[in-house]
Amino acid sequence: MNSLDWSVLIGYFAVMIAIGVWSHKRVDNVSDFFTAGGKMPWWLSGISHHMSGYSAVMFTGYAGIAYTYGVTSFVTWSFPIALGIAIGSKLFAPRINRLRSRLHVASPLEYLKNRYDLKTQQALAWSGMLLKIVDVGAKWAAIATLLAVFTGVSLNEGILITGVVTAIYCTIGGLWADALTELGQFVIQLLAGIAMFVAVVAELGDHGGFFGVWDEPELQGHAEPLVGPYGTIFLLAFLFIKLFEYNGGMLNQAQRYMATATPREAERSARLSAVLWLVWPLVLFFPMWMSPLLVESQKADGSDSYALMTEQLLPHGLLGLVIVGFFSHTMAMCSSDANAIAAVFTRDVAPVLSARARRWNDRSGLVAARVTTVVFLGLSMAVATQVNSPTFKDIITVVIKWVAGLMGPIAIPMMLGLLRPFRRSGPTAALTSWSMGLLAFWLVNYPIDWAVEGGVPLEYQVSIPLAVSLILYVLIGYAKPEDTPERMAVIERINTDGDDGSGAAAVPDAASARTPDSP
Repeated sequence: MNSLDWSVLIGYFAVMIAIGVWSHKRVDNVSDFFTAGGKMPWWLSGISHHMSGYSAVMFTGYAGIAYTYGVTSFVTWSFPIALGIAIGSKLFAPRINRLRSRLHVASPLEYLKNRYDLKTQQALAWSGMLLKIVDVGAKWAAIATLLAVFTGVSLNEGILITGVVTAIYCTIGGLWADALTELGQFVIQLLAGIAMFVAVVAELGDHGGFFGVWDEPELQGHAEPLVGPYGTIFLLAFLFIKLFEYNGGMLNQAQRYMATATPREAERSARLSAVLWLVWPLVLFFPMWMSPLLVESQKADGSDSYALMTEQLLPHGLLGLVIVGFFSHTMAMCSSDANAIAAVFTRDVAPVLSARARRWNDRSGLVAARVTTVVFLGLSMAVATQVNSPTFKDIITVVIKWVAGLMGPIAIPMMLGLLRPFRRSGPTAALTSWSMGLLAFWLVNYPIDWAVEGGVPLEYQVSIPLAVSLILYVLIGYAKPEDTPERMAVIERINTDGDDGSGAAAVPDAASARTPDSP
């Protein structure tokens, strides 16, 4: 990097902070901070939903998969996400929007106290928060890895720089700042991605051109859709995981649906995000698929290939723009995750831990939200320093094994609890499916993995916890139905439009939803 690249990077940071300061004026209460007051346009929500779904891990971990295996990086990652969001646009998006508009909640998990009970809400809230700390830690480590390649700064210094800038704008501006910065980041990513695509295509003349390049020996097998550990079972498991994760199980995605004015706009937001996930990653991935022709990775997993290719092909200025694109991915996801976890803590957890928290007014609740956001970012940055340690291993292991493997048991009670066909599943089904899914993850990834020669295949490591949780949730619901009138009232209000709830019984308001069952 030279002075021109640094100028682009510093200018980007300055603009992000300026957007946060401007957004501060639009945040008057907790609802504004967490759900934009339900005033976000559907197109902005859709772009924000898309941008908050991936990070610099794409340019490290998934670049390594693309370098090693080729197009399977798209087939088993962004394609399942696009399909899952498209399905969820009808199945989940309108219902999640009604959580805010009809139940008047600000956290995606806030409705669980009335849908199940307090214990279920707290179990999902705590496990969800802990998982997101690890998940976001991997994202900080990914962007710091790229920054180290380009600038030579240490991993910890890179984590600190990106974390501090993100903390400033998302803490003062809330979800409005997240969405508006993500819109700017999308434009930057568009320019940077096209620049890299054109640069790589220009290099292919000596290798048979755009279509003939696939015959090169370095790309042997790269056109196969399912190869290596990424086979059919992995693809199917990932589709189910992403159906739950990217429609609300990841919490920050649910907020985008809640932020729109109506269920119809939430549906349109999801459709836009699905289209972007189907089309745009093809532009981003193509240079990665060609990378074995152009660079030789210095790392065994190929995670540095995209960064090396960027340095080799792009002139200064454009190089800085692509680096900014790396930052835009990570900061978009991490800031949105921070906002979501702050919502869960201040709306779901703190009122249970403290009687004082149950009496927060708009001002004190907003202060608590901002403090929680900073604390979450600090904890995730601390975890980021441990990526590549014996506990967490490499970045892509954290993202695929830990996040994908643990997301199912957490998301299934939350997401399926929205739907009428699962109305019989109550707190017993929810807590059992959650706990047994987590136990299955531990067994498959550790004792059983250690006992099996060569280890348990990755496709089973991520699919078995999901399958265990899903089966138990459904079976226990039928064996021990707990569809009380109060729980049915919640389900009906989520599944029907109109002010009267189509005759549904009254549902406790948000304040009572945050109060423990007993004093």
